[in-house]
Amino acid sequence: MSAQAVALMRTLLIVLLLALAGCATAPSKAPPAPAFAAATVQAQALAAHHAGLSGKARRVNTDAIEQLLAQLDDATLAHDAAKLPTGDPLYNFAGRVLLRRGLPLPHPFDRGDASFGAANRPAADRDGYRPPLRVAVLLPLTGTQAAAAEAVRDGYMTGYYSETRRRPELRFYDTAAGMNAALARAAADGNDFAVGPLGREETDSVFAAEPPLPLLALNRGTRAPVAGSAAFSLSPEDEGLSLAQVLIERGSKHVLLIAGNDEAQRRTAEAAQAQLERRGVKVTSLGFSTQMGAALAQQQGPAADSLLLVLKGPQARSLIPQLVLANLGQLPRYASSQLTSGTGKPTEDMALDGTIFPTEPWLIRNVPGLPSQASAAARVETAKGPAARLFAFGIDAWRLTAYLESLAQQPNARISGATGQLSLDGFGNVLRRPGWSRFSAGVAVPLADGAH
Repeated sequence: MSAQAVALMRTLLIVLLLALAGCATAPSKAPPAPAFAAATVQAQALAAHHAGLSGKARRVNTDAIEQLLAQLDDATLAHDAAKLPTGDPLYNFAGRVLLRRGLPLPHPFDRGDASFGAANRPAADRDGYRPPLRVAVLLPLTGTQAAAAEAVRDGYMTGYYSETRRRPELRFYDTAAGMNAALARAAADGNDFAVGPLGREETDSVFAAEPPLPLLALNRGTRAPVAGSAAFSLSPEDEGLSLAQVLIERGSKHVLLIAGNDEAQRRTAEAAQAQLERRGVKVTSLGFSTQMGAALAQQQGPAADSLLLVLKGPQARSLIPQLVLANLGQLPRYASSQLTSGTGKPTEDMALDGTIFPTEPWLIRNVPGLPSQASAAARVETAKGPAARLFAFGIDAWRLTAYLESLAQQPNARISGATGQLSLDGFGNVLRRPGWSRFSAGVAVPLADGAH
C-alpha cells in the first residue's frame, strides 16, 4: 500500500472516530410533547392567565375555557386531562368537566390548602370522617331569611345527632347584623371551622378577603372560594347543568325548552341552554304562557327530539295537553325540580306521567346513616313541605363539615348525601349529582341511581 493510501485511510479513521465521539456526547432528543386536541391547546392558553383575572374578565375567561372543553368528547377529554402535567392551570377546569360528566379523575386536583384546618384534629377514620373540634354555624337566625335559616339549622342538627362518633362543639351565630362581624366573633371564640353564610352577596364578601377561619359557605357567588375553604349550593345554575348533562347522555340533538319567568326558572333555563349549546345541542327556547298552541304548532316536523320544562306543577299540567295536541306529547320529557311545587293530588298529577325530574334522594328514599324523611318530619316541622329541601341541604352541610378533607385529598371521593352524590372540584366548589324521579299514576316514583 502506498504512503498516500495509508495517509488517506488514517484521515478517514480520524473523521470516523470524531463522528462517533460526537454521537456519544450529543444530547438526546427530548421526547415529543403530548398530542392534545386543538381545543385543549387553546384552553391551555386561556387558563395560563386565569389566576391574574378578576371580576367580569375572570367570568368571561371561565366561560371561554368551558366552551372549548365542551367541544371534546369523553374519550378525548379524559386523554388530554391525563396528559396535562402537574400544576397545569387547565387541569382543574378539565377535571371539573370530567366530574360533571360522571367520569373519573386521572389524578388529584392541583390544590392549595386541602386540610381545611385539620392539622390539630384527631386522625381521620377509615371512611375519611374527620370533623373539626369547634364549629361556628353562621346563619341569619333573625330577619327576612330566618325561615330558610331555620330549615338549614334543623337539618344540620339532624345530621349532627345522627352521627355516633366524635362530634365537634357547635356554636350558632346570627348573621342578620352583619356576616363579617359574626365571623370575627367566631374566630375570637376559638372555633376552628365555620359553616355559612347563607346569602350570595355575603359569600362574595367573605371570599373577597382572607376569612379568619376555614369555612364552608352555604351559597355560591361570583368569587371562587379562597384556599382552605369551600362553597356548597343548591343553585338553579347547578340544576340546569344537571339537566343538560342528562339530555346529552340520552343523545338529544334538539331540545325544546319551555320555561317560566321567575328568577329561579330563568337561571335554571339559562344554565341548561348554555351548557347544551356548548355541547353542540340545538335549543329552541319558548317562554311559558297559558295558551301556547300556536307557538307549539310551529315546532312540528323534524325539530325537537326531547322536551325540557322549567315549570312548576300547575304550569306543566296546563301545558302537557297542549303538547299532545301539537303532536309533541310523545317526546321524552324532562323537567326541573320546581315541577313538584303545587303537586300532591294524584288525580290531577296524572297529567305529568312520564316526566323525569331531579330531586333530593333523601326526600324519596332512605339514605344510609340518616333518619328517614318521614321520621324526621314527625319530629321537626321544617323536614316536610317546601322547607324539606333546605332541611336536606342542612344535613349535607353537616356531612361536608366532617368529610371535606377526605373529598379534597382523594381524587374520586364522593359521599352519599341527602341532596345527592357530593364531590369537590379543584376550585373548592361542591359538585352535586342529584337523584331522579318520574311521575307515574300521578305519583313521583324514584328511579334507580344513574337511571334517567
